[in-house]
Amino acid sequence: MEEDRGPAPCHRRGTGPVRIEWKERIVRTSSTRASASPAGGADALGVSSSPHGASGIGERTAAASGGPGSRGAAGSLHTPVLAEECVRLIAPAVTGREAVMIDATVGMGGHAEAFLERFPGLTVIGIDRDGQAIEIARERLSRFGARFAAVHATYDAVASVAADRGREGRVDAVLMDLGVSSLQLDRDERGFSYSRDAPLDMRMDRARGRTAADVLAGEPAGELERMLREYGEERFAARIASGIVRARERAPVVRTGQLARIVRESIPAPARRSGGNPCKRTFQALRIAVNDELAVLERAVPRAVEAIAVGGRIAVESYHSLEDRIVKREFAKGAASSSPAGLPVELEGHEPYLRLLTRGAVKATAQEAAANPRSASVRLRAAEKLRTITHNATTS
Repeated sequence: MEEDRGPAPCHRRGTGPVRIEWKERIVRTSSTRASASPAGGADALGVSSSPHGASGIGERTAAASGGPGSRGAAGSLHTPVLAEECVRLIAPAVTGREAVMIDATVGMGGHAEAFLERFPGLTVIGIDRDGQAIEIARERLSRFGARFAAVHATYDAVASVAADRGREGRVDAVLMDLGVSSLQLDRDERGFSYSRDAPLDMRMDRARGRTAADVLAGEPAGELERMLREYGEERFAARIASGIVRARERAPVVRTGQLARIVRESIPAPARRSGGNPCKRTFQALRIAVNDELAVLERAVPRAVEAIAVGGRIAVESYHSLEDRIVKREFAKGAASSSPAGLPVELEGHEPYLRLLTRGAVKATAQEAAANPRSASVRLRAAEKLRTITHNATTS
């Protein structure tokens, strides 16, 4: 996930017809950042009047010159984060034949476009829960015809999508680019950004589920504190939760500006002056709770590993430690033997079923991070499937 880079004083994603979704992170160029500087103004809430607000941690797309990309709904050129590195890691699984890849967080289609352009025999199935993104991706990738299809779903549906659309129920590669998309960040009505005042929505799929305002209205102080501490790693979780409860006793908390003010007033002044925007952790936590992001990821990674064929590859880009921890754990599990310790031989069916392709996590270069501040927090991990999983497989 990516952090909000707004100027606010607050500190600091079956059968039958399918639909396509598309997410990407937008990188602010220097001129864009200048327009979001204090000259753009910030109101008394610390909410920027700049046209380029941002949200909490975990954003997926960068706008930059060069590389694969196209103009999205807002007319900005979008370039996916670490696109070349993703292509390099997955290429051996999709080169030289009619391969099938699932882009499990297709967003606005930047990564999918890079792969479709590079590998003429490749078919990409894009999954996304955001209906607006689906329509944008469909338009962006229409030139590839039947080589691109899309499914409107959360990415933990990856195994069922592979069963429906893959070869013999398997695919050759899976890519996951986690976090909130630029489309979601930059549209006020989505309510992801703490840099501009907007309705508190934060749903990646606006057709279902509780809004962020619903969560703030319905949860007791203890649950709000738990969410902030667990999902936002917020050390002032108790103070902020109490502030939310006090505020909602006076009036419903339904705007991002209201929440930004509550957070700022709840955090001690010294903490507000260091460590970035103080709102970022609260907005991250609330977004994760609204979209059940960590639970979806917990289900999605093992299902994705199950969905790829032997010799296939999986790559996952994460944007904060909570996501990366889940990915790292699942990959480490697959790369280790499950035979009981002390045995002189490896038990059949207990050999490692993954080979790690990255030494630790790949990060953006200084050059990319400078061009795209939102890529600064990316962590990319990849693995190759060595054998069929015969135990502890999750396929539903």
